Amino acid sequence: MIATLPAIFTTLLLRASMKKIVIALIALNLVFASLTASAEWTPNANDKLELSVAKAIIDAKQKDPSMAKWFDTAYAYAVYPNVGKGGIGVGGAHGKGIVIRGDSTLGYTSLSQLSIGLQLGGQVYAEFIMFKDQTAYDNFARGNFELGAQVSAVAITLGASADADYDKGVAIFTIAGGGLMYEASVGGQKFKYTAK
Repeated sequence: MIATLPAIFTTLLLRASMKKIVIALIALNLVFASLTASAEWTPNANDKLELSVAKAIIDAKQKDPSMAKWFDTAYAYAVYPNVGKGGIGVGGAHGKGIVIRGDSTLGYTSLSQLSIGLQLGGQVYAEFIMFKDQTAYDNFARGNFELGAQVSAVAITLGASADADYDKGVAIFTIAGGGLMYEASVGGQKFKYTAK
């Protein structure tokens, strides 16, 4: 009986220690989860561009609810709520937007595109560029980012973003806003960025 008494105490001590360890791990997990939870970006109500960006984000999430994961998990993202594009043989596009990370506006950006070839008409669309990590964002933030001629965007429709993936650290999505254009590419777009 005496030999089993230390074994009982050892078992009780181990159980008490295990409970403390489990409680400590749960507390640590809650702290970590609260630190890494993504805060929702809120637009400045006095800024027309920010309000347009907020509407574009809402529209994207409504058209494809799986877009929410892109906004939540991207290191940062650029939103151009109204890109105007038009042409007859020679065409161009231009839009202004902002870059967001978590709950902060990081800066202002613009895109431009000049294209020659088979194209006719005009359209307005919203464009979203998701940056996978800081390296991809830093490449963009240097101020002279350009999409190669072969780059394409995923048109946001129900479920379309579920199969999308990053290419060289960026993923691009668009939502058609209006108009009709025979030609819809994002290749050759050039971007400028100014930190806030």
